[in-house]
Amino acid sequence: MTAGVDYQHFGGNSWNHYIETGENEASADHHLDEVGAYVDFRQDLWKWLSLDAGIRFDYHSRTGGEWIPQGGLSFHLPKNAEIKAMVSKGFRNPTIREMYMFPPQNPDLQPERLMSYELSFSQRLLHGALHYGLNLFYINGDNIIYVDRSSGRPLNVNGGRIENWGGEADFGYRITKVWNVYANYSWLHMENPVLGSPEHKLFAGLDFRLNRWSASTGIQYVHGLYTSVAADDIRQENFVLWDLQAGVRVGRIAEIYIKAENLLGQEYEINAGYPMPRFTFMGGIRLDF
Repeated sequence: MTAGVDYQHFGGNSWNHYIETGENEASADHHLDEVGAYVDFRQDLWKWLSLDAGIRFDYHSRTGGEWIPQGGLSFHLPKNAEIKAMVSKGFRNPTIREMYMFPPQNPDLQPERLMSYELSFSQRLLHGALHYGLNLFYINGDNIIYVDRSSGRPLNVNGGRIENWGGEADFGYRITKVWNVYANYSWLHMENPVLGSPEHKLFAGLDFRLNRWSASTGIQYVHGLYTSVAADDIRQENFVLWDLQAGVRVGRIAEIYIKAENLLGQEYEINAGYPMPRFTFMGGIRLDF
């Protein structure tokens, strides 16, 4: 059993500085406090079954208190296989920016809430050299903060909904002490589009490590990434990214490395209107003490 408390104090003030006049115009000056207490519990009921449970109470100086429970079961199967089932609640308090800064701000915002349900299977074989897993999930949330423009001006409001379900799969195989290969895939169905979330994402990578030398490369395919979810401007992106990095140890504390990203020079966006860099290259020396 683990128990604890935490406290956060955050905020500050911001202003706009006008170069022409030299004047400062106050934008926001707010400070918020958040305190939480939690208990997490794990118990092996039998050799084949473990119970995980936890609860947290979070108090926010602006939005009040919130109970956040979670619970799960782990079934330990033969041949290093395991099935896990979990139910958990999540929530997010509005930020200072969303409440007090810039034209969409709304000081009356309330927390976002969601419930998450997961069922997963995983297994390790060949003395741990091979592992794979499958995860199914369902997420249902409400009170999601979004920008409402019905009044003629943008305003942050609660009322959005999120309902997602899908699956994830991962695989890894340590071929030798030198070579390691791995891959993962995720599929996401969204009843309501979620900004920055793709419908399909596939990644495959390869690692090499021998004495002082190391290298890794990976290719990622993204399909149906929502870059804008405004009611009158829904956009999606599809792209392929190929990255490569390598390094060599020099002495005990130094490593010379090179890193190349987006080797295919793809043109893509994660947020509409903000193009991401095409091919980039960097190199340097890393020191570890």
